[in-house]
Amino acid sequence: MSGARLIHLNGPPGIGKTTLARRYAVEHPGVLLCDIDVLRTMIGGWQDDDGAAGRVRTAALALVTGYLTTGYDVVLPQLVARHDQLGRFAAAAREAGAEHIHVMLTTDPETVVRRFHARDDAAYDEWTSYATGFWVAEGGDAALLTVSARLDALPAVRVPSTDPETTYRALLVALGEHV
Repeated sequence: MSGARLIHLNGPPGIGKTTLARRYAVEHPGVLLCDIDVLRTMIGGWQDDDGAAGRVRTAALALVTGYLTTGYDVVLPQLVARHDQLGRFAAAAREAGAEHIHVMLTTDPETVVRRFHARDDAAYDEWTSYATGFWVAEGGDAALLTVSARLDALPAVRVPSTDPETTYRALLVALGEHV
């Protein structure tokens, strides 16, 4: 094993995956922040391309595997609610001789909905606006609660998502790092 880790931060929309991943990468030189949602926006016409999500995830898995083989960690903020898709990330890490650490950021259902709507009010980039529209079209609050329940059923290291500082410290503890 290379000693490298794929640190997959999972959880419902708006729970803080990207914020946490960005901070982790900043405070851990050499760590690659692989944000699949950002990569998706780099495909021409991505908003109207139903296949873009699958193609970019496949490309990201190749990037993750390649980077892990260098011996450095990858932090990946990505909502994945299906066992088969989660298995693809675990397989990418295995192929690189790295460890896959699946971290689920958790909170209560009311907070999931509240944070999602707060994110909507602060839509700061094209992806966030698109994703907000997607979840609204999928059924809004009910869809958020459904995906949250599916996420709860996945095996993972669970980290409560409270405020950014407490959540970050809990992540470090979950990863076996000294705080």
